[in-house]
Amino acid sequence: MAGRIRDEDITVVRERTSIADIISETVTLRSAGGGNLKGLCPFHDEKTPSFTVAPARNVYFCHGCGAGGDAIKFLMDAEHLTFVESVERLADRANIQLRYMEAGPAPVRQQQGQKQRLVAAHAAAAEFYAGQLGTAGARPAREFLAQRGFDRTAAQTYGCGFAPDAWDPLTKHLRQKGFTGPELVTAGLSREARSGSLIDRFRGRLLWPIKDLTGDVIGFGARKLLDADDGPKYLNTPETPIYKKSHVLYGISQAKREIARQGRAVIVEGYTDVMACHLAGVPTAVATCGTAFGTDHITVLRRLLMDTDAVAGEIIFTFDGDAAGQKAALRAFEDDQRFVGRTFIAVSPDNMDPCDLRLAKGDLAVRDLVARREPLVDFALRHILNRFDLDTVDGRVEAMRQAAPLVAKLKDREKRPEYVRKLAGDLGMEIEPVQRAVLHAAAQPATGTTRRGAAAEPARPGRPVPVVDNPQSMVEREALKLALQVPVLAGPMFDALAPESYLNPVHQAVRAGIEAAGGAASATAGAVWIERVRDACGDLGAAALVGELAVEPLRIDAEPDPRYVSITLARLEWGAVTTRIRDLKSKVQRVNPAANKDEYFTLFGELLSLEQHARALREQAMGGL
Repeated sequence: MAGRIRDEDITVVRERTSIADIISETVTLRSAGGGNLKGLCPFHDEKTPSFTVAPARNVYFCHGCGAGGDAIKFLMDAEHLTFVESVERLADRANIQLRYMEAGPAPVRQQQGQKQRLVAAHAAAAEFYAGQLGTAGARPAREFLAQRGFDRTAAQTYGCGFAPDAWDPLTKHLRQKGFTGPELVTAGLSREARSGSLIDRFRGRLLWPIKDLTGDVIGFGARKLLDADDGPKYLNTPETPIYKKSHVLYGISQAKREIARQGRAVIVEGYTDVMACHLAGVPTAVATCGTAFGTDHITVLRRLLMDTDAVAGEIIFTFDGDAAGQKAALRAFEDDQRFVGRTFIAVSPDNMDPCDLRLAKGDLAVRDLVARREPLVDFALRHILNRFDLDTVDGRVEAMRQAAPLVAKLKDREKRPEYVRKLAGDLGMEIEPVQRAVLHAAAQPATGTTRRGAAAEPARPGRPVPVVDNPQSMVEREALKLALQVPVLAGPMFDALAPESYLNPVHQAVRAGIEAAGGAASATAGAVWIERVRDACGDLGAAALVGELAVEPLRIDAEPDPRYVSITLARLEWGAVTTRIRDLKSKVQRVNPAANKDEYFTLFGELLSLEQHARALREQAMGGL
């Protein structure tokens, strides 16, 4: 095993990493004021963005689920990396040479974490397959691409490759590069033959590399070319530690920036459709990889689209006009309710997919296909009505019964009355019975799992719910934020204040964590300091709160200065002192001055001293506020 990475190198990685750059590869971030950024949390589903990134301190925190940390923690949680793998990924990105306590200046490749090894194996395989596309044996693959309108440049742009029609050329190639047999099997690049030896998973096929959001190759899609191949038309990488087909969208790494910029995603059905759309001027096209479009795909797109109540994105499905395509479109309508944004469908009048459409009618026809989109609900309603004979009473009534639940499902309730009128017109019925049918359908209890976004999200167990509904708790939070966000400024004054000044137990634990981390006076702002405090918190709730306070804006419009720190800490101490005064007054009232003269005068003298101290603190706290 490789030795432990030196602490000072980890510190350098934290300081040189731009957390906004790392997170923006997965989540669309927009300004939230005060230098902070906000987006939809990648770790839980939400309709309103609560995921906050503080670039100045290189930390993030989600106010919805409590996830938080620095860039290292983000990669660990978002990409399921180990701590070492995350540090190595960021170090490689920033050209930082890591030093290991026992293994010299750098680890050898065999000592990398599993995910890095699998990603490296796929990168080497993609390079091998791309090189094979120019060989004599790959002629069927080149002809396939050419027949679909893709030249050599397009093939290179999308990394198209060819798997030789032989048993194990890729396996031998990767083994020569140092990858082990078990690694190749785990990666889905090789498999065991009946003889027990390893052979290539893909043979005699045209291949497309499938990349994740960061651009790493994590799998392949393979198209059958040879008559002798008795396998399926399309064969994909099996489920592996890095390839989960329900999470993967082909073309997402190339389309993500345009999806975020345009607020639009076009869902197509195949690899060549993605290529055709991109080349035709629809750069937001993506496709599923061997599975139906589902919940996890929605989660990926919503974060890129910034699909929220305030910012509604557009999702455009393109399906063939045949029965299978219509079935897929209706299934998509069920998923439509998971989006806040508007959902559309685009069906070619000639039932051609985007690739065939581009071949037959050119790039403009593909762009027009997307431009002529219609709301998905209109398509779904029309599909239902087409199943009934609307010239008969029975047909109209049954069509109404079938269509009413669809209208009732519309997430935008303001659209329901309009669709009630539209449905009544299409059926040739009065509005009242159609309206009653829709209201009845809407009143029916939901079956199965609760639709995402239909109700408020429950609080995550174990996450503290800070008390912020009283002035004392608010000022305690502000003082802790100063110590975490601007420790150089707040340090000496903050550290001098007794821990007893904090009344909230979780705030007390954070204050103890700051002291255990060396005190604010010993720190410099940034992710390293915040992680030090988080690690020093013995209480899990306090550790989570550290992440929240690290990104929460200070309650001042300008940059904080010593005067603001002084006023805030005076308010903090004044609040604690007044609480002690209230308790002491209650105690004095319970003491009989005749029977317990000494105790009474002792308490009374302490009360007078505290009240005098409180007046001084109040003057300091009110100065300038």
